[in-house]
Amino acid sequence: MRRSIAGDRTELKSRIAWRIGYLICALGIYLVDQTSKAWAVRRVRFKDVTVIRGVLDFVYAENPGIAFGQLQEHGAFGRWFFVVLAAIAAVAVLFYFFRTPRNDDRILGASALLLAGILGNLTDRVRLGFVIDFILLHAGNYHWPTFNIADASITIGALLLAFDLIFSHRSKPQDVPRTVSHR
Repeated sequence: MRRSIAGDRTELKSRIAWRIGYLICALGIYLVDQTSKAWAVRRVRFKDVTVIRGVLDFVYAENPGIAFGQLQEHGAFGRWFFVVLAAIAAVAVLFYFFRTPRNDDRILGASALLLAGILGNLTDRVRLGFVIDFILLHAGNYHWPTFNIADASITIGALLLAFDLIFSHRSKPQDVPRTVSHR
Protein backbone atom coordinates (compact mmCIF):
# COMPACT_ATOMS: atom_id res chain seq x y z
CA MET A 1 0.00 0.00 0.00
CA ARG A 2 2.79 2.39 0.89
CA ARG A 3 4.45 1.91 -2.48
CA SER A 4 1.29 2.80 -4.42
CA ILE A 5 0.84 6.04 -2.44
CA ALA A 6 4.44 7.04 -3.21
CA GLY A 7 3.91 6.09 -6.85
CA ASP A 8 0.74 8.19 -6.98
CA ARG A 9 2.58 11.18 -5.52
CA THR A 10 5.42 10.81 -8.04
CA GLU A 11 2.92 10.57 -10.89
CA LEU A 12 1.07 13.67 -9.63
CA LYS A 13 4.33 15.63 -9.35
CA SER A 14 5.29 14.58 -12.88
CA ARG A 15 1.86 15.55 -14.20
CA ILE A 16 2.08 18.98 -12.56
CA ALA A 17 5.69 19.50 -13.71
CA TRP A 18 4.79 18.77 -17.34
CA ARG A 19 1.87 21.16 -17.21
CA ILE A 20 4.06 23.88 -15.73
CA GLY A 21 6.54 23.27 -18.57
CA TYR A 22 3.81 23.70 -21.17
CA LEU A 23 2.56 26.85 -19.43
CA ILE A 24 6.11 28.27 -19.42
CA CYS A 25 6.28 27.62 -23.17
CA ALA A 26 2.90 29.37 -23.58
CA LEU A 27 4.26 32.32 -21.60
CA GLY A 28 7.31 32.43 -23.88
CA ILE A 29 5.11 32.51 -27.01
CA TYR A 30 2.95 35.21 -25.41
CA LEU A 31 6.04 37.33 -24.65
CA VAL A 32 7.41 36.87 -28.20
CA ASP A 33 4.01 37.95 -29.55
CA GLN A 34 3.85 41.06 -27.38
CA THR A 35 7.48 41.97 -28.09
CA SER A 36 7.03 41.54 -31.84
CA LYS A 37 3.93 43.75 -31.78
CA ALA A 38 5.81 46.45 -29.85
CA TRP A 39 8.56 46.22 -32.48
CA ALA A 40 5.96 46.52 -35.26
CA VAL A 41 4.50 49.66 -33.68
CA ARG A 42 7.94 51.30 -33.52
CA ARG A 43 9.45 50.03 -36.76
CA VAL A 44 6.69 49.09 -39.20
CA ARG A 45 3.84 51.48 -38.42
CA PHE A 46 5.19 54.20 -40.68
CA LYS A 47 7.23 52.20 -43.18
CA ASP A 48 6.65 48.67 -44.54
CA VAL A 49 9.58 46.26 -44.44
CA THR A 50 10.18 43.72 -47.19
CA VAL A 51 11.85 40.63 -45.77
CA ILE A 52 11.66 38.29 -48.76
CA ARG A 53 10.52 40.01 -51.96
CA GLY A 54 7.31 38.44 -53.26
CA VAL A 55 6.89 36.22 -50.17
CA LEU A 56 7.10 38.03 -46.82
CA ASP A 57 6.56 41.65 -45.82
CA PHE A 58 5.97 43.34 -42.50
CA VAL A 59 3.10 45.81 -42.80
CA TYR A 60 1.35 47.45 -39.86
CA ALA A 61 -2.39 46.90 -39.46
CA GLU A 62 -4.89 47.50 -36.66
CA ASN A 63 -7.62 44.84 -36.58
CA PRO A 64 -10.65 45.73 -34.43
CA GLY A 65 -12.50 42.63 -35.68
CA ILE A 66 -11.83 38.94 -35.40
CA ALA A 67 -9.84 36.57 -37.60
CA PHE A 68 -8.91 37.94 -41.01
CA GLY A 69 -10.53 41.31 -40.26
CA GLN A 70 -14.11 40.05 -40.05
CA LEU A 71 -16.76 41.83 -37.94
CA GLN A 72 -14.94 45.16 -37.63
CA GLU A 73 -17.92 47.49 -37.65
CA HIS A 74 -19.30 47.03 -34.13
CA GLY A 75 -17.36 49.77 -32.26
CA ALA A 76 -17.07 49.67 -28.47
CA PHE A 77 -19.67 46.92 -28.17
CA GLY A 78 -17.66 44.73 -30.54
CA ARG A 79 -14.45 45.41 -28.64
CA TRP A 80 -15.84 44.29 -25.30
CA PHE A 81 -17.81 41.46 -26.86
CA PHE A 82 -14.55 40.08 -28.30
CA VAL A 83 -12.79 40.63 -24.96
CA VAL A 84 -15.44 38.57 -23.16
CA LEU A 85 -15.43 35.94 -25.90
CA ALA A 86 -11.61 35.62 -25.75
CA ALA A 87 -11.66 35.44 -21.94
CA ILE A 88 -14.23 32.62 -22.08
CA ALA A 89 -12.14 30.83 -24.72
CA ALA A 90 -9.00 31.16 -22.58
CA VAL A 91 -10.79 29.71 -19.53
CA ALA A 92 -12.20 26.84 -21.64
CA VAL A 93 -8.75 26.04 -23.08
CA LEU A 94 -7.19 26.18 -19.60
CA PHE A 95 -9.88 23.85 -18.24
CA TYR A 96 -9.30 21.43 -21.13
CA PHE A 97 -5.55 21.73 -20.58
CA PHE A 98 -5.81 20.60 -16.96
CA ARG A 99 -8.30 17.83 -17.75
CA THR A 100 -6.06 16.21 -20.41
CA PRO A 101 -4.10 13.12 -19.35
CA ARG A 102 -0.34 13.60 -19.01
CA ASN A 103 0.54 11.24 -21.82
CA ASP A 104 -1.25 13.30 -24.46
CA ASP A 105 1.48 15.75 -25.46
CA ARG A 106 -0.22 16.80 -28.71
CA ILE A 107 -3.30 18.00 -26.81
CA LEU A 108 -1.22 19.68 -24.10
CA GLY A 109 0.96 21.41 -26.71
CA ALA A 110 -2.05 22.47 -28.78
CA SER A 111 -3.76 23.85 -25.69
CA ALA A 112 -0.62 25.80 -24.72
CA LEU A 113 -0.40 27.27 -28.24
CA LEU A 114 -4.09 28.23 -28.17
CA LEU A 115 -3.77 29.78 -24.73
CA ALA A 116 -0.70 31.84 -25.70
CA GLY A 117 -2.39 33.13 -28.85
CA ILE A 118 -5.72 33.89 -27.22
CA LEU A 119 -4.03 35.79 -24.38
CA GLY A 120 -1.75 37.67 -26.81
CA ASN A 121 -4.65 39.02 -28.83
CA LEU A 122 -6.78 39.53 -25.71
CA THR A 123 -4.04 41.74 -24.24
CA ASP A 124 -4.07 43.94 -27.36
CA ARG A 125 -7.84 44.17 -27.39
CA VAL A 126 -8.06 45.19 -23.72
CA ARG A 127 -5.15 47.67 -23.92
CA LEU A 128 -5.72 49.15 -27.37
CA GLY A 129 -9.20 48.20 -28.57
CA PHE A 130 -7.75 46.36 -31.57
CA VAL A 131 -5.20 43.67 -32.40
CA ILE A 132 -1.90 44.62 -34.03
CA ASP A 133 -1.17 42.56 -37.14
CA PHE A 134 2.01 42.94 -39.17
CA ILE A 135 3.02 39.72 -40.95
CA LEU A 136 2.00 39.55 -44.61
CA LEU A 137 2.65 36.39 -46.60
CA HIS A 138 2.01 36.36 -50.33
CA ALA A 139 2.72 34.41 -53.48
CA GLY A 140 2.36 36.38 -56.67
CA ASN A 141 -0.92 38.26 -56.51
CA TYR A 142 -2.32 36.11 -53.68
CA HIS A 143 -1.99 37.74 -50.26
CA TRP A 144 -2.77 35.90 -47.06
CA PRO A 145 -4.55 38.23 -44.59
CA THR A 146 -2.13 40.11 -42.33
CA PHE A 147 -1.55 38.29 -39.04
CA ASN A 148 0.70 38.17 -35.97
CA ILE A 149 2.50 35.60 -33.79
CA ALA A 150 -0.62 35.06 -31.65
CA ASP A 151 -2.69 34.29 -34.75
CA ALA A 152 -0.08 31.79 -35.93
CA SER A 153 -0.06 30.18 -32.48
CA ILE A 154 -3.86 29.88 -32.48
CA THR A 155 -3.86 28.44 -36.00
CA ILE A 156 -1.22 25.81 -35.24
CA GLY A 157 -2.91 24.87 -31.95
CA ALA A 158 -6.30 24.54 -33.65
CA LEU A 159 -4.81 22.42 -36.45
CA LEU A 160 -3.17 20.11 -33.90
CA LEU A 161 -6.48 19.71 -32.06
CA ALA A 162 -8.33 19.08 -35.32
CA PHE A 163 -5.70 16.51 -36.31
CA ASP A 164 -6.17 14.79 -32.98
CA LEU A 165 -9.96 14.76 -33.31
CA ILE A 166 -9.82 13.35 -36.82
CA PHE A 167 -7.04 10.81 -36.40
CA SER A 168 -7.03 9.91 -32.69
CA HIS A 169 -9.46 7.02 -33.18
CA ARG A 170 -7.01 5.36 -35.60
CA SER A 171 -4.24 5.13 -33.02
CA LYS A 172 -6.41 3.50 -30.37
CA PRO A 173 -7.18 -0.20 -30.64
CA GLN A 174 -10.74 -0.81 -31.71
CA ASP A 175 -12.97 -3.14 -29.77
CA VAL A 176 -13.84 -6.10 -31.93
CA PRO A 177 -17.33 -7.36 -31.17
CA ARG A 178 -17.42 -11.02 -30.33
CA THR A 179 -19.92 -13.26 -31.95
CA VAL A 180 -21.33 -16.17 -30.11
CA SER A 181 -22.22 -19.22 -32.12
CA HIS A 182 -24.94 -21.52 -30.95
CA ARG A 183 -24.69 -25.10 -32.05
